[in-house]
Amino acid sequence: MLQAETVQLLCLTAASGVPLFSRGSSKQLPFSVIGSLNGVHMFGAGQGVLLSSCETERGSRVVWRVFQDSLMLIAVSGSGNNTLSELHLRRLLENTWNCMVLVLGQDELANVRNVERLKRELRSCYRLIDRLLERSGEDQGFMGDLTHCADCLLPAQPGILQEALDSFTQAADSEFGCLLIRGRVALATEKWWRLAPQEVILLSTLANTLSGVTSCDYPVFLPHGSPTVAHRLLCFQLLPSAVVCVLCGPSPSLHRVESELVGGFWSPMAETLRGCLEQAERSALPPSVSLRWDVQALLLINRETRRSVVACPRAGSHAHSEAPPLSSPARRWELLRHFYTFAVTRYFTSEEVPASPTSPASPASSTPVTAHESLHEEFSGGFTHQPTQCYLVTDECKCYGLQTPQHQLYLITDLTVPTFALRSVATLTLSAVTGPTGF
Repeated sequence: MLQAETVQLLCLTAASGVPLFSRGSSKQLPFSVIGSLNGVHMFGAGQGVLLSSCETERGSRVVWRVFQDSLMLIAVSGSGNNTLSELHLRRLLENTWNCMVLVLGQDELANVRNVERLKRELRSCYRLIDRLLERSGEDQGFMGDLTHCADCLLPAQPGILQEALDSFTQAADSEFGCLLIRGRVALATEKWWRLAPQEVILLSTLANTLSGVTSCDYPVFLPHGSPTVAHRLLCFQLLPSAVVCVLCGPSPSLHRVESELVGGFWSPMAETLRGCLEQAERSALPPSVSLRWDVQALLLINRETRRSVVACPRAGSHAHSEAPPLSSPARRWELLRHFYTFAVTRYFTSEEVPASPTSPASPASSTPVTAHESLHEEFSGGFTHQPTQCYLVTDECKCYGLQTPQHQLYLITDLTVPTFALRSVATLTLSAVTGPTGF
């Protein structure tokens, strides 16, 4: 179907199969293939079968999902050993739907009255959807699209910035505000953190797509909290790659906030913000966190708050004489995403709950067709506990996953670490990060 390491996203009307848009691969699928992908799903539904995913003989993977009995999204990955996993594609479909709701609202999508008009309106989602597609395949160090946890930066001096953010948000007649540093959430108000994690991720992504704009007033729907009533997202660029966002109602005006509030609250914070930008260029972790020389990359998730932090030490940052050359950042991000997928689909399965069917077929009569169940490890009979640790040894690196009631840690180390020491390295790394930061 497609060349290796590509993904194509299709959107069709669920009832008639009319194509609405296609994003992703530069080589578009032929109309006959799109029709076949829609037809096989419709045929299955007619036979009482919910077709959710399949894999071709050449290694391509296809994932279907119908939303609100209105629109069907299909993700098609290219063939090859590095093709995106089913988990990646299912998350991509969910993120795309939430993106469309964020921009257009659920009513517009659930009740399609005019197909041609909907096609035109969906163009306003393309920039955000394309960013989601980029993050599914590039080495930007963002994991939220896959983990559904907010990508965070842990500032070295959070107290003074948190006070400025809370005061600024209150002065803007809102309780929802956040500060983004190089695309990551550095700080947010209490009410902002109460938004659904997917909403936090999409709002951050949307603000990042507006780079180069000093200020903007953008109407948004919250896919979980307010899918039918729009709010206003106000974004202000304080410094290049430093953006403050406020979610509010009809007031105040963009001009009033920009002219009366931004300078007064954030000008005194300029040097502190520059320090955050310099930190973010090196790592999402503050200087107080010292990682072992043999740690190549890590993903730490706070399971209670659904926030995450990712670190990938830069080449030359390890002074240890025994440290081997690090692989490229691109490869380490890729390995980290693959290991996360490996762990949550085989061991930490409580974190990955399969999506509930949205097809009109009755759950009692439908039979889901999916490869998800085949990913689970076969344990001995009677061995029923939930795994809390796992490891993986490859030709490139060693990986270790650690799960506690509050955290999940995914660690990539080089091959010099003895396999029997991985658990100790992971435990020490978890303490090294959570101790100084309280994350």
